[in-house]
Amino acid sequence: MPWTAADLPDLTGKTVLVTGATSGLGEATTIALATRGAHVVVATRDAAKTEALLRSIRERAPAASLEHLPVDLADLASVARAADTFLARHDRLDRLVANAGVMATPLRRTVDGFELQLGVNHLGHHALVGRLLPALLAADAARVVVVSSAAHRIGRIDLDDLNWERTRYQRWLAYGRSKLANLLFVLELDRRFRAARAGAIAVGAHPGYAATGLQTAGPAMQGGLSGAVTALLNRGATAIAAQPAAQGALPQLYATAAPQVTGGSYWGPDGIGERQGHSAPATRSADAMDGSLAAALFLASEELTGVRFELASTD
Repeated sequence: MPWTAADLPDLTGKTVLVTGATSGLGEATTIALATRGAHVVVATRDAAKTEALLRSIRERAPAASLEHLPVDLADLASVARAADTFLARHDRLDRLVANAGVMATPLRRTVDGFELQLGVNHLGHHALVGRLLPALLAADAARVVVVSSAAHRIGRIDLDDLNWERTRYQRWLAYGRSKLANLLFVLELDRRFRAARAGAIAVGAHPGYAATGLQTAGPAMQGGLSGAVTALLNRGATAIAAQPAAQGALPQLYATAAPQVTGGSYWGPDGIGERQGHSAPATRSADAMDGSLAAALFLASEELTGVRFELASTD
């Protein structure tokens, strides 16, 4: 039988942090985890949308344990404040689901000058995980789950120009780079966990083609007639071909809570082209399995964010 959200184990006593939880995959993930007993820390930027989500969940599950943690992944100072707030409230973190993301946006820069897609999808999460590392290491068998995409296959890592400061910007290639960076982060973080003999693991997941706000948010930022037309076309294609967000969230839910998940694994839909279906091991590009590239990107990310991972190596 295919694994579904109904197969989630009882998560009572587990603390789970989900980024980007106010819509799409993050919303579906939060609902599923909260209704299985987890205390879910909803790490989001929009307070009004977050409050509406929490009200909605509590209406269907009055006993749900939920908490809002304000964070803007496009601002490293906000990430630092969020981590400090979490650590002041909690002594451990059992699961961190790095779900938030932006897709195919026009060239924009974060508060710290990073290209927006790399800054939010990868560097912001790198900084958040690094700052929450003490709580992850304090938990029993913690997991860091990073949401990537099949678009990682078009990504290339240019360590000399990660933030598109000299290369002509191409929004889809930039998205692919950020999603490749997600998988390289999983690869190197899990290696570091193993080298330090930590109980934690890092895992990747992707939703296939799922109906979320990503398909229209990027074009909307583009503005003008072309942005409106692109958003309209994307909305139509999504309505015809995409699976619901709740179905697309299954791989990341599996990675978060299924008992047989191993460190460094990658999960996605089991259908044709990994576009739709139930959770199964996913395929990744050769670049996404390049350990040397993963280590180099990790060091570059530590330099860019100023957040270093304090893990004692036993190698």
